[in-house]
Amino acid sequence: MIKPVFGVAASVLGQPWQWRGGVAPGGDLDGRGADELLHHLFRARGASPADFDRLKTPTLRDWLPDPSIFHDMERAAARIADATAAGERIVIFGDYDVDGATSAALLIRYLRLIGATVSHYIPDRLLEGYGPSADALVALKAAGADLVVTVDCGTQGFAALAAAKVAGLDVIVVDHHKAATALPDALALVNPNRLDEEAEAAAHGHLAAVGMAFLLAVALNRLLRQRGAFASRPEPKLTDLLDLVALGTVADVAPLTGLNRAFVTQGLKVMRTRRNIGLTALVDIAGLSKPPTARDLGFALGPRVNAGGRVGKSDLGVRLLTTDDPGEAQTIALELDRLNVERRSIEAEVTQAAVALSGPAANMAVAVIAGEGWHPGVIGIVAARVKEKLHRPAIIIALQEDGTGKGSGRSVPGVDLGAAVLAASDAGLLIAGGGHAMAAGLTVASNRIDELAAFLNERLSGAVDGAAIGRALSCDAAVAPRAVSLALVETLEVAGPYGQGWSAPRVASGPWQAVDCRIVGEHHVKLALLGADGARCKAIAFRHAETDLGAALQGARGRSFYVAGRIKRDDWRGEPTAEIEIDDIAWM
Repeated sequence: MIKPVFGVAASVLGQPWQWRGGVAPGGDLDGRGADELLHHLFRARGASPADFDRLKTPTLRDWLPDPSIFHDMERAAARIADATAAGERIVIFGDYDVDGATSAALLIRYLRLIGATVSHYIPDRLLEGYGPSADALVALKAAGADLVVTVDCGTQGFAALAAAKVAGLDVIVVDHHKAATALPDALALVNPNRLDEEAEAAAHGHLAAVGMAFLLAVALNRLLRQRGAFASRPEPKLTDLLDLVALGTVADVAPLTGLNRAFVTQGLKVMRTRRNIGLTALVDIAGLSKPPTARDLGFALGPRVNAGGRVGKSDLGVRLLTTDDPGEAQTIALELDRLNVERRSIEAEVTQAAVALSGPAANMAVAVIAGEGWHPGVIGIVAARVKEKLHRPAIIIALQEDGTGKGSGRSVPGVDLGAAVLAASDAGLLIAGGGHAMAAGLTVASNRIDELAAFLNERLSGAVDGAAIGRALSCDAAVAPRAVSLALVETLEVAGPYGQGWSAPRVASGPWQAVDCRIVGEHHVKLALLGADGARCKAIAFRHAETDLGAALQGARGRSFYVAGRIKRDDWRGEPTAEIEIDDIAWM
């Protein structure tokens, strides 16, 4: 049996410190070579030694599949190529979140480059809800649309696509959400999570919709090249669109494994060139003084793009990411920034209310919490907050005046919430519902919420219990205080980008003592640490001033302890230094 890291069986937060993936490095990593540490990080994340080289420098050449492995991909590409050649009107129908906005923007930008006549349609979250509706598609046909391509939605659009077919409108679905056995009647449905996909295609079920949109562009580009379409016009450089793929992938919390690692690695490089005027304006408005990192995509840029669909106009994200007018880009970026501030205020109010109602739900496998007057645009974020507090999946439902509830759920690793919501829909408990493993959305009659909660509890209790039993603080390295350095930060960064499914490394270090401790900013605990070996380091515990961890840190003077957290670069006020972002501590 592998011993806990530093022998910590129960930390201040009551959890053991275990080696990630059950892979111990065989002792301290002090003084070991960079490659040895990187290989340990790869093994701990389940990577095969055969992939180590291409994991260090993820490229499309090493990871990109042939798009034709996906059902309906060639049919979709051919229909779009024909529509472009004939001058038909193409409408990209997107979802109102970041994945939907980036998917739509990517296809619009590409289609413009090949001379297509293209526009977009993003439904209003409050008035129309998620995905294509019969009314919207029929109206698009009446307005002159010849072909609609839905992105990040459509897999569950049975009634809407049936109405479109009757109206004579061709619809192509490009999606990644869980599919049922039956599929809607689309001209083509490109989705790696179709149940009839072959293993090679299904292995890419972790892609966000924007990743699938990029693969469609690859297939279309290849077809157009074969048809000689680029004899009279420049062939688009597809890699220039990877900044959009990176943003959508990270913001949709898609696992950063396999192809997604290449998408984000290369997309961040494209973002540094500042080619996309709208994205550049957003970077500047967000106050990012350095080239964005994967973390910035998730915490600075993504929320601002999302804010349009949550509490503002649903198409602001697409407009920002497709404009070539610097003035328009600046205006939209400022509006999204303002809406993001408004969103945060609304989110805080709903979170407080949901937490206050979470008592009974804390004993269920899935915390299903409903309330009146809650803004449907923030319930997904609130579900994430409640999930973090209760350590179990959470679904937050905003009750509507028409007797229904709009719900959004977030899950924990090892619990497939999307499949469970789809099963609830198949069982007749929902008006609509779907999603993927870590997130789901639904519409339910208000008088059936208790039935839904009972169904999810019965279906997922085993998986949730298993996830709870396995809950521990996963660590990747154990080092002496002197090893917490910029050199360690730089080595750890090589194994990135980090995110969902490819966790940022957590380093345990010590023994330390606190020589200074104070509260800064919005409830952050800031410390100055002195190591037993004489090393000094700054540390911070974000938003922990009023938690058990914060109380322990504030009372830590005169005691020796181990720290577990992220080692990061701190450029604040002068020369860069290494800083520890604390997740937990354990007394010696």
